[in-house]
Amino acid sequence: MKSPQPITIFSSGFAVGTLGGLIGLGGAEFRLPLLIGLFGFDALSAVILNKAISLVVVASSLPFRMETVPFTSILERWDVIVTLLAGSLAGAWFGAGWATKLKSKTLYRVLAVLLVLIAVALLWGHEPNSQSTLALRGISLAIVGIVCGFCIGVVAALMGVAGGELLIPTIILLFGVDIKLAGSLSLAVSLPTMIVGFTRYSQDKSFGIIRSQRRFLIIMAAGSILGAFAGGRLLGVIPTTFLLPILAVILIISSVKVWRHS
Repeated sequence: MKSPQPITIFSSGFAVGTLGGLIGLGGAEFRLPLLIGLFGFDALSAVILNKAISLVVVASSLPFRMETVPFTSILERWDVIVTLLAGSLAGAWFGAGWATKLKSKTLYRVLAVLLVLIAVALLWGHEPNSQSTLALRGISLAIVGIVCGFCIGVVAALMGVAGGELLIPTIILLFGVDIKLAGSLSLAVSLPTMIVGFTRYSQDKSFGIIRSQRRFLIIMAAGSILGAFAGGRLLGVIPTTFLLPILAVILIISSVKVWRHS
């Protein structure tokens, strides 16, 4: 693989961060196809690099959101965090372990299918009617929450993403939380979930990509953080009814390219 220019790495990270910031997310699902298609990393290496960059971006995003959603508001809904983490931590460990055992061709195709899933979740999770909630209480709510958390943890680990596209609509639907608080709660769930997945990947020999591509990681992470900040400032400027279908189409096109890459 030819070493890409720093400006290409940074601008790609910035573009991804801006796209994510425009809809209140990290944008890692847009970064993954670039890592595979533009920069030529194999599927597992791309997932691990994406996970590392996503971890940095999510850790940086939490303080940014404290202005609009105070830390006390997040702690008040500790039940949401604990319920989802009970499933997502196990899911992240399982998903990362599964990814390291899959054949490369199979992993490419799994990633392609998941990109389509994220595209659907992106549209559905930001629909105006997505504010409705399920009438679940007590044990039934806990069981459904844990199962959903597990599935999201698996997807996040397999793709190297934070999983906000899936977490936010899940939190709104199950727990009746408004979308701003749901975004912060999703980050609170994502961070430990990503750390568990990252820890599991570190036990595989493929994790050596982190050391060999340290410079690439730093440049793209810097671009992604700056882009997420810029996109966050533009949040709401472009109507989501116009933006989300375009982003969904981008993900579907990326899915086709990743599938063919296999």
